[in-house]
Amino acid sequence: MHRKSVYFLIAAIAILIVIGCVMLSSTAAFAQDSRGNPTFFIKRQFIWLGVGFLACVVSANVDYHFWRKTWPWWFGFSLLLLALCFVPGIGKEVGGSKRWLNLGVASFQPSELAKLATIAALAWWYSREDVDARRLVRGFVVPALMAAVPLALIAPEVDMGCTALIGATVLAMMFLAGARLLFLAPVVASGLFGGLWIATHMQQRLGRLLAFLDLEKHKLGAGLQQYQALIAFGSGGVEGLGLGNSRQKLAYLPEAHTDFIFSIIGEELGLRCTLLVILCYLLIILCGILISMNARDRFGSLLGYGIVVIIALQAAVNIGVNTALLPNKGLPLPFVSYGGSNLAFCLLSVGILINIYRQGLTDKEVRQARSLALRTRGRARKLAVRI
Repeated sequence: MHRKSVYFLIAAIAILIVIGCVMLSSTAAFAQDSRGNPTFFIKRQFIWLGVGFLACVVSANVDYHFWRKTWPWWFGFSLLLLALCFVPGIGKEVGGSKRWLNLGVASFQPSELAKLATIAALAWWYSREDVDARRLVRGFVVPALMAAVPLALIAPEVDMGCTALIGATVLAMMFLAGARLLFLAPVVASGLFGGLWIATHMQQRLGRLLAFLDLEKHKLGAGLQQYQALIAFGSGGVEGLGLGNSRQKLAYLPEAHTDFIFSIIGEELGLRCTLLVILCYLLIILCGILISMNARDRFGSLLGYGIVVIIALQAAVNIGVNTALLPNKGLPLPFVSYGGSNLAFCLLSVGILINIYRQGLTDKEVRQARSLALRTRGRARKLAVRI
């Protein structure tokens, strides 16, 4: 079964990309009003899609052990780019956050590279033969410090969403690598309390938290986007209003082409299409897990798991925010939302998954491994009974 998983993976991603491009093509009126060009968003998305497709093809044909050998360079380069975000004239501030680099013809978000570099770094560390994941220092403290470096640069940007996303991915990879819950639980608790403290001491975050707790009361303030998103879902119903017939994206719902594109899908294409989007993400998760489970070595397995986790968490948070199940946080919907950096690095990550699949265990090898495991377990039980 796992040998066919890559085809379902590619199909699911292709469906999401097509839906995203179709939705962006229906934003002509908004693009004309905001950018003076009705094809502004869709043209740029196609350019980044071409860059991402090229990155996907290259990474799918490059041995994934390349990332094991070169991760220090990517990790260091990502830290340099993150630091440049704070340099006047190079860093670009959008919405109060300094998370972009101004490249002249386009903008680039270094945290996207930091995500992949951090995943590769942790996969390398836990795949070393001299590392016991259950030990405190080498199994928890050292990888935690490695991950803390990029997080210390991303948090002050201010990008709490990306910080939480990478932090959660790091903890998930630690757990999958075998780190003890005794070490992980305090970090999770500290992260939750820290996030709550930040939310209550930063005016914008506090407003979003209060809006989440009482959306009706804050529907004209901090809860505007989520309230309008719910109206979009309700207006679309099961069938949808039809492609291009959204009313919410006409100045009612800010960021309708990026963070809140999922609600516009619900308004124009209806419940069936939103469920199709969710099904595609579930397929990506399932196929990614199968590919990672059957990787040729521990590095490939952890690298694959990290990629799957970060894509899944990002999609879950975006859908949760759109449906008001989570407080508002600006994370794009992978493969769907407008945004070049995220799209390109998501496709690059998918290419790595495909290469892990290409070098993975065959069905015959999987059956042999399972048979050997069963025989070994049976012999151990017989030996235990004799003793």
